[in-house]
Amino acid sequence: MSTIHLQGIEKWFDNSLVLKGLDFEIKEGEFIVLVGPSGCGKSTLLRILAGLEEASAGSILIDGENVSDRVPSERGLSMVFQSYALYPHMNVSENIGFALKTAGYSKSKIQSRVSEVAVILRLEELLDRFPKQLSGGQRQRVAIGRAIARQPKGFLFDEPLSNLDSALRVKMRLEISRLHEQLGITTVYVTHDQVEAMTLADRIVVLNEGKIMQAGSPRELYIYPLNKFVAEFIGSPKMNLIKYRKGKDTSELLARIIKRAHLSMLETNIEWFGIRPEHITLCAPSKTKFRGTIMVSEYLGSEQYIYVDCGFEDLISIQANPAKEYAVGSEVGLLLNDKSIHLFDFSENRINL
Repeated sequence: MSTIHLQGIEKWFDNSLVLKGLDFEIKEGEFIVLVGPSGCGKSTLLRILAGLEEASAGSILIDGENVSDRVPSERGLSMVFQSYALYPHMNVSENIGFALKTAGYSKSKIQSRVSEVAVILRLEELLDRFPKQLSGGQRQRVAIGRAIARQPKGFLFDEPLSNLDSALRVKMRLEISRLHEQLGITTVYVTHDQVEAMTLADRIVVLNEGKIMQAGSPRELYIYPLNKFVAEFIGSPKMNLIKYRKGKDTSELLARIIKRAHLSMLETNIEWFGIRPEHITLCAPSKTKFRGTIMVSEYLGSEQYIYVDCGFEDLISIQANPAKEYAVGSEVGLLLNDKSIHLFDFSENRINL
């Protein structure tokens, strides 16, 4: 287990600055997940950590030692790719032990270590098979096994589950969680999948346009987003964000919030207010001035989401009672829990209530 410290990391591609002076410290044994939209720099950052890309500026410290100029094999980090990157002419045992063989380990030491890894990942019955004889989940476990065999200081995962179907993703997500619990190795994990990020991470780092927008626990980012970008990005369905329109339906609601939070001096700074789908209750239209027409109903078994046109730019999403049916085209009222409202200013930063 190791600490990893990024200091002022920048990356230029031609005339484009894709990483903008990132500073971040990863604690020993911590599981960090990098998320953000395509092109935000998360995979580039992972490759810089691995030594596969060179930073244009800044330093990478592992256990306090600057490794910025070291080649990948000298950093003590193991990377797992989404494509598995297994050698097709080698069986499972040979794939897992390959890095040890190139490092000059004895045959008996390699066999011993491969056996240990096979037990950890439940691959004992597959050691003689070749990659083409394995399922996607089994191939990913072999790729992870090859990374474990080196006994690295840290793991780097680049969207390792993106090539798997939904059922296998769930299974492998649980496997990775169990593995981290068992080994406790410092891990940096890149994904587009919100469920992976929320369930695996000790801390999530949200990136956008090469900058860190917020870093914190999944619960912290969900309940206390520091800006409009994080509020929109974290959560599925995403937070409802409504632009404040003075004199419109939003004014009465905001007036109550402002009065409760003693924010009268800040009212002119309010540009957006947000509320998550689970903090809205559907009711009869006669019970509120905040009403609209149901446009979409999504029944998911244990959950149901209703999307209502209230005259704003986007439909309002509501987490509704799955035991009740809602007819598309019917008018409904919306009761908002004003204690769960998020306010954002003209700079899209959070206004604390």
